Amino acid sequence: MAAPAAPPPAPPPAPVSPRPSAASTPSTAAAPDWLDAVRWNADGLVPAIAQEQGSKDVLMVAWMNREALAATAARGEAVYWSRSRARLWHKGEESGHVQRVHEIRLDCDGDVVLLTVTQLGREPTSPPIACHTGRHSCFFNRLEDGRWQVVEPVLVDPERIYR
Repeated sequence: MAAPAAPPPAPPPAPVSPRPSAASTPSTAAAPDWLDAVRWNADGLVPAIAQEQGSKDVLMVAWMNREALAATAARGEAVYWSRSRARLWHKGEESGHVQRVHEIRLDCDGDVVLLTVTQLGREPTSPPIACHTGRHSCFFNRLEDGRWQVVEPVLVDPERIYR
């Protein structure tokens, strides 16, 4: 009896897009209904605000596509869509500063997501840094007398974070 033929080689991966293609998207029946309630923009994205659970500080704003939001809900850690990298971005994948997600909310218009998070450091004793500048929050500039003033300190030199 002849051995079965080897399967054909897999096709090369398709370019990554924030808007899933019909070929890469599970059927509508398999997709969670809650994702359909989100009002995605023309690029298939929704802004996501990360707010610290304890302090209520707004740490950052990023973008999510369907896959990022579903992954965030499934793993309990923030996953965003990086427009500059054109791929999913697990917050902390390079820096070690992960966001543990406690709650996901959708605003009244369905077009903004709010994540309640605990910002974790690279090590248990590391300060909680959400910003690539080494600050706790990305919102460290405050308008004072018609000028932007830096009002939050750098906690860790970014050169030490992104080695």
